[in-house]
Amino acid sequence: MADYRIDDLARAADTTVRNVRAYQDKGLLRAPRREGRVGLYTDSHLARLRLIGRLLARGYTVANIAELFSAWEQGRDLSQVLGIEELVAGLWSDERPGRATQAEVAAFLGDPPASPEQVTESVRIGLVEEDGDGHLRIPSPQMMQAARELVAAGVPLDALLSLGGRLLATLDDAARRLVEVLMAYIPADAEPGWMPSGEDIPRIARFLETLRPTVENALQAAAAQALQRHIDAAFGDYVARLSPLAGPAESSV
Repeated sequence: MADYRIDDLARAADTTVRNVRAYQDKGLLRAPRREGRVGLYTDSHLARLRLIGRLLARGYTVANIAELFSAWEQGRDLSQVLGIEELVAGLWSDERPGRATQAEVAAFLGDPPASPEQVTESVRIGLVEEDGDGHLRIPSPQMMQAARELVAAGVPLDALLSLGGRLLATLDDAARRLVEVLMAYIPADAEPGWMPSGEDIPRIARFLETLRPTVENALQAAAAQALQRHIDAAFGDYVARLSPLAGPAESSV
């Protein structure tokens, strides 16, 4: 598991250091592990913070959330509960978000550097996010590196951002639909207040553990097949356009 200082944890959970400390004071978040004078948090803290954020967004109060966590933990083995949270937290991505100034992002995306308008477009499509104080949050450094390499290979940045926006929107919709199907298995449609029992937790854990490699392999195979089909078609069109330029075949007589 990753270790986070409190400011890194707050940034990764899209909250504030003040909120992290407040949740600790109210018993919603376990205290960090201490190494000297430094408190170190783990993925389980991150998962709990993200869960708190989702519940707040749905209209729950901090008092409601405290009651929910208390009821859950009293009736369940806390280590199992935290194990599920850690598993979900790192299920799909083990990337650590980055942070940079707008000038650093512009320089990273191109040579010459990206324009202010192109950086703004990068924010609009979700490649980077506003993070305050003139800084930008980079959710996926790997995606940023891929963008940099494509631009270096000759793909115009404007075309890449336009394509990237459409691609990210399409993938987001596909991911939403996939999660809807998967959550029905957990199940998401149980009665209000349902929480996994001791018997449910191992089954859910096994199910979640199989998701990432299985889904990644399926998506990779589907993407490879689709790319191959379109590359074959594009190459065929290219050859067809060139063939009239070859002229009539010479007679063998």
